Amino acid sequence: MRHGYCHIPLAPCRADASDKSEMVTQLLFGEHFEVLEKQEKWSKIRIAQDAYECWIDNKQYLTLFVDQFEELQRKKILRTSENMGRIMHQGNVMFVPIGSALPFFDKGTIKISNQEYSYNGAYNGQQHIAEIARVFLNAPYLWGGKSSMGIDCSGFTQVVFSVCGIQLPRDAYQQAEIGEVVDFMEEAQEGDLAFFDNEEGRIIHVGIILNDQRIIHASGKVRIDKIDHEGIYNEDSKSYTHKLRLIKRVGN
Repeated sequence: MRHGYCHIPLAPCRADASDKSEMVTQLLFGEHFEVLEKQEKWSKIRIAQDAYECWIDNKQYLTLFVDQFEELQRKKILRTSENMGRIMHQGNVMFVPIGSALPFFDKGTIKISNQEYSYNGAYNGQQHIAEIARVFLNAPYLWGGKSSMGIDCSGFTQVVFSVCGIQLPRDAYQQAEIGEVVDFMEEAQEGDLAFFDNEEGRIIHVGIILNDQRIIHASGKVRIDKIDHEGIYNEDSKSYTHKLRLIKRVGN
């Protein structure tokens, strides 16, 4: 079994082995994975963080030693908490998005496989979920995206929670399966996850509850709207845009 890690700021992960295929998620710098199948130009991978399977261009990752992969599976990985962090590698600057992984980070240095990187910025510690979530305000919506340059609703919640030391699955319906149910809107707390369904009852959207009956979520862009027992109320359109299904408390 081969293993790898993302050595560039952001790598698109696709449904099939083609640049024309749908992007289903992204890898951030430092995130690691198993290689399930390797072709001439593409590799099918299983991302360690959430077991998501997808295809990545072979030029956009480096091999990870098996003993390092196994060690990373056992330990908690630090993540950047700056909107754009500066990684130094062989004298060159690389800007990485918030939530990038810092494997084997020690006193400003990352040593992974046979590569060495340096990072002197902020990383996850005592930040609150709402504080990190607001970093993404106005980020454009992008299906499969996980950065402030473009992000989808569940990618948004996954990255925000990962910076705060809590690992979530990738998709909204998967995230809805973990945590404790909050029975009433009035009992919701800042940092709870709110899930929304469609007419068929399928969960299709997720956001993070803030104080004062507000929610921050990715819909067109990352925005703050009102929320009540019915769902999300968009003050710009003067209408409800998402129907509330349930609220979950995760990691509190």
